[in-house]
Amino acid sequence: MAHKHPESVLILIHTEDQVLLLQRQDNPDFWQSVTGSLEVGETRYQAAVRELEEETGLRLNNGLQLVETGHRVRFEIYPRWRHRYRPGVTHNWEYEFHLQLSSPQEVYLTEHLSQRWMPLAEAREQASSWTNKLAIDRLIQRKNQDKNLCRDKGDETDGRS
Repeated sequence: MAHKHPESVLILIHTEDQVLLLQRQDNPDFWQSVTGSLEVGETRYQAAVRELEEETGLRLNNGLQLVETGHRVRFEIYPRWRHRYRPGVTHNWEYEFHLQLSSPQEVYLTEHLSQRWMPLAEAREQASSWTNKLAIDRLIQRKNQDKNLCRDKGDETDGRS
C-alpha cells in the first residue's frame, strides 16, 4: 500500500446563506465538508476537483467555480490513522476551497450516509472538525464584511449640504 501524502483539501460547498455538510459512513456522528488527500503528482486544485466529483458527483461546468481561498491549516493526524502515512509523519496541511452554488441541491453520495444543507451558523455548530468550523467561520466573516461594505456604500455622501 502506498503511503498517503500529508496534504489535503477541504471544499466548502455553500450558497449565499447555507452550507452543505455530509455524514461520514465510518462515523455517523461526524459531519463534514468534502475532504481528501492529494495524490502523487496532483496539484491542490486537481485534488479538489477530483474529491468534489468523487464525493458529490458535482462537476465544474455550467459556470461553477472552485476557488482556493489561500487559507491553510496544519493539524495533527490522529494516531489511529498514522499507519496510512510514512513513518514519522504526524501532521497534515489542509487547503481550503469554496464552491458557491446558486441554490441548495442534492448531491450524489458515494462515501457518505447523508447530506444536509444548513444555515451558516447551524452548519458551523454541526461540523465535527475544528478545521471545518474554522472554514465556516471565515465564510460567515466574509459575508458579514460584504454586508457592512454594502451598507457603508449606501450611507456615503459627497460631504455637501
